[in-house]
Amino acid sequence: MIKNDLEYDVTLSCVNKMGRAIAMLERDEDKKNNDPDTWQIHYDGVTSQRQDLQEQVTEYEVLIAHNPKNKIVLQIESMNELSDLLIKARIAFKITQEELAYLCDFTTEQIKLFEDKDYQNASYVDFLAVANALGVEIADGKFIANLDDFFRQRLAHIRLQNHLDDNMKAAS
Repeated sequence: MIKNDLEYDVTLSCVNKMGRAIAMLERDEDKKNNDPDTWQIHYDGVTSQRQDLQEQVTEYEVLIAHNPKNKIVLQIESMNELSDLLIKARIAFKITQEELAYLCDFTTEQIKLFEDKDYQNASYVDFLAVANALGVEIADGKFIANLDDFFRQRLAHIRLQNHLDDNMKAAS
């Protein structure tokens, strides 16, 4: 899963490089004819990896294009990806790690560590606090994230405070 713009840029670069590698493989008639099994394994491997990365790119682009005022339906493939729901919701709602920390009464460093380790280092209570702040819940068998008014107001407050702090720094 792509978690930020840097990972997005790196993944997009890999997708492009793999596209060029696939094109080169397709043009390699000598390898295709002389060692077709090895060629096919190599081709299938690169094509499969590129497709996986392209799906991650597409998912991230959908998340960053999401209107944060609207709820979002989130999907995961297995329970092992449960923590991805929190990261996806944060990205879709355009909430920074610092802002999420404020909403949950954690430090920015705690949120960063949680996300870096896919919430494996978070307690169940910490996980629930983040899920609650992001409005992640199960409805009709689907994971839905919807920021409620309380957290929207807290978010607006921290953004206003950060804006005022930035203006004061610029003025001095």
